[in-house]
Amino acid sequence: MNLIEKINDHETLDILNKANSITLKEHGNLVTLERAIFLSWWCDKGDCAFCYMSAQKPRIKEPSKARRNINSIFAEAELVRRIGWNVEFLSGGYGSFSREEIKDISRIIYRITGKPVWLNVGVMKDLEIFGEEIVGVTGAVETANPELHRKICPSKPLNDIFEMLDSAGDLGFKKAITIILGLGETPDDLKYLFDLIDDLKIDRVIFYSLNPHKDTPYEYTPQPASLYYAGIVAATRIKFPKMEIIAGTWIDNLANIGPLLLAGANGLTKFPLFKMFSTNHGKRVEEEVKWAGRELIGTFTDLNYLSKEETPYPELEPFIKRYIDKCLRNK
Repeated sequence: MNLIEKINDHETLDILNKANSITLKEHGNLVTLERAIFLSWWCDKGDCAFCYMSAQKPRIKEPSKARRNINSIFAEAELVRRIGWNVEFLSGGYGSFSREEIKDISRIIYRITGKPVWLNVGVMKDLEIFGEEIVGVTGAVETANPELHRKICPSKPLNDIFEMLDSAGDLGFKKAITIILGLGETPDDLKYLFDLIDDLKIDRVIFYSLNPHKDTPYEYTPQPASLYYAGIVAATRIKFPKMEIIAGTWIDNLANIGPLLLAGANGLTKFPLFKMFSTNHGKRVEEEVKWAGRELIGTFTDLNYLSKEETPYPELEPFIKRYIDKCLRNK
């Protein structure tokens, strides 16, 4: 019986056990916390059926006003460094920033964190402009089933994403994709995902579960079942033992964390950091990691790490203080 048949026959526990053994052998027991840093709340496309931006776009008259303050972005990167998290990627909708601006932002974040960043800023051409400040490029595939993708993301053709990733690989950058579960796909669609990973030689897959947003077609669609989500991740881990897998869950689904780690996730993402840090929710994340038999890199609870050092960029201090004060109010 193959992996897809096992998931369809609800034999998820079998593949979880196998995926867990593979993960420990190939990656060890360390788990990272990942933070996507958003550059803007604007997207030129604005018609992906699941995305809150598709509901927002008619309300935004001036896209430039949807950009974040640059110093706020850098302050967030500094705090992510202090608490031992990774920058999952820099994210912004299509048309938010020019390539040159993205390069400059990436270069400064690289200097702040000491780590080159991943990009997830839509399809970009002429990637030659980027250098050591980025480690790789992420394609927002969302669903690998081409027919379903055309319905859900009509303005983001898969071929454009694939061409960008091919170009990134030719330039020596790593390649990642994002996949959202709960959009109407089935376990049978794993064949599309596996073929895509094989063909493009993907280094990293980031899984999310659907987060239904108001005024979108998915507003009343429930999030996918926890063991379905874990089963998809586990099947992917078994098929690609050495690939990095990041899994996202929401504050209302923290119980997904343990199964996702046993399924093969190397890192966890999608948390509202400054709302959860030092709260019982942050403690719950750490407990989930502990009970999955994993060791967490970084902290989700220790306030001492937030203010233990000063930044070499004094202009960031007011923004850093604002974030720290927000965390202190959680106590």
